[in-house]
Amino acid sequence: MKKVFFLIIIFSFFQFSAQEKISFWPKGEMPNSKILASKTKKKKELAELKEPELFAFLPPTKERNQKSVIIIPGGGYSKLTYDEGAFQIAKWMNTLGISAFVLNYRLPTSTDLIQREIAPLQDIQASIKYIRKNADQWGISPDLVGVVGTSAGGHLATMASNISKDYTELKGDWSEISTIPNFAVLFCPVIDFGEFAHIGSRESLLGENASSDKIAEFSMQNRVTEKTPPTILFHNQDDTAVPPMNSILYFKAMTKNKVKGAMFIFPKGGHRFFVTDKDPMNENWKKLCADWLFSMGNK
Repeated sequence: MKKVFFLIIIFSFFQFSAQEKISFWPKGEMPNSKILASKTKKKKELAELKEPELFAFLPPTKERNQKSVIIIPGGGYSKLTYDEGAFQIAKWMNTLGISAFVLNYRLPTSTDLIQREIAPLQDIQASIKYIRKNADQWGISPDLVGVVGTSAGGHLATMASNISKDYTELKGDWSEISTIPNFAVLFCPVIDFGEFAHIGSRESLLGENASSDKIAEFSMQNRVTEKTPPTILFHNQDDTAVPPMNSILYFKAMTKNKVKGAMFIFPKGGHRFFVTDKDPMNENWKKLCADWLFSMGNK
């Protein structure tokens, strides 16, 4: 009897934590590529991808609700820090009954690209389409697909939230599927490419000599409209990598355009929000985030 119980526990663990790797671009239809090989920078980081990929983290069917999120890791647009900045968040989302998909996207620094600055956007847009198109197989709603972005991943999440032009070049029934997420969660997001920029992210995406017009175009507080999806932002006041003014500027634009959302700035914590945070104040982000996510889709 004890052996059977042990096997049930093991099976449940693997059902809860197992992840599926998904190639979401239809074969032969990924744009903006010279078809080169992938390169690993070091363990738990990627520097160059031949093809972007999604990793699916699914809660047990009985605990699964209709919501899903695509988690976009950071790394200054020059690498992907996908472990603590994405995989751990995905597993935490599963505890809320939310299906999570971690996106390893093409980086603008990749030598594979034809046009550097649109490649990450193409990948997040295509992944949103893919999840909506295949929502039934996971038991989720195509109308409750959110994005979660950390650091430079937050910048990409806001690009997806505010740029309505479809850069995927996908045809047929794919073209009818919206690329705009239903909600967004941002951790220490890169927003501004001007005064409060994370210089590394800006130079990786736009190059070292970006024009003032290009800088303004990719400063995402300038792209917020009344159609921007509901968004919650988390930042730390002592973040020296990405100043909290990035979140403040975005939330100010949201307020101006009557976009629903919330912002929380904690006094310390640096440039990170980890599931394993033990600081008595900072660990409250999990409850605040969970409560806000619960309100998405509820009247």
